Amino acid sequence: MPTQPNNPQPTAASSHDDDVVVMGKLTSPYGVKGWLKVYSYTSPIDGIFDYAGWMLKLDGKQIPARLAQARRHGKGLVAQLEGIDSREAAQELAGAEILLPKQHLPQLEVGEYYWHQLEGLEVVTLDGQRLGKVSTLMETGANDVLVIKPNDDSIDEKERLVPYLPDQVVRDVDLTTGRMSVDWDPEF
Repeated sequence: MPTQPNNPQPTAASSHDDDVVVMGKLTSPYGVKGWLKVYSYTSPIDGIFDYAGWMLKLDGKQIPARLAQARRHGKGLVAQLEGIDSREAAQELAGAEILLPKQHLPQLEVGEYYWHQLEGLEVVTLDGQRLGKVSTLMETGANDVLVIKPNDDSIDEKERLVPYLPDQVVRDVDLTTGRMSVDWDPEF
C-alpha cells in the first residue's frame, strides 16, 4: 500500500502543475459565518489541516489562503479561512481545489511513495509486456488498486485493475525512469 503517514497523503488527485499536489477541495458553504465544507484527499482525512497555509485554485487563478479554524464535522470536515466571514464570501470559494507545494510534504522512507508519484508510471510485466500507464489509484478495504490505462505502447486496449502489493505484485518502482515492474498476468 502506498504510504499513508499521519501527515497528508494525497490519494485521489494530482495536479497539472508539477510543483503542487491537490490535497482536496472546498465544496460548499457551511452555515452563515464563512465556514466551508472540505473534501479531503488525504489519509487521514483531517491531515489536510496539518498545513495552515493553502493555495486555492479557482477558475484558473491561484489564491493564497490561511486556515483560521478547522474541525471534523460528523463524517466530514469544515474550515473557516482568514478573511472569510460570511456565507456569500464562502460561496465565492466553493469548488476551489486546495493545493500544497510538493516540497512541503514529509520525506518518505526508501521504498515508500506518494500516490501522485505513482501516477503516470509505465507498467511493465516481468517478461517485458507493456500494460499501459498508472492513471490513478483506488483505496479499497483490503489493499490499494492501480488503475492502468492503455497507451500507444500497450499490448492491447484493456484497462486493468492491479492490486498495489509491494514485493508480491509490484516488484519494482523506478521514479527516475518512470517505470513500474509488476508480476501480473496480462490476461487477467
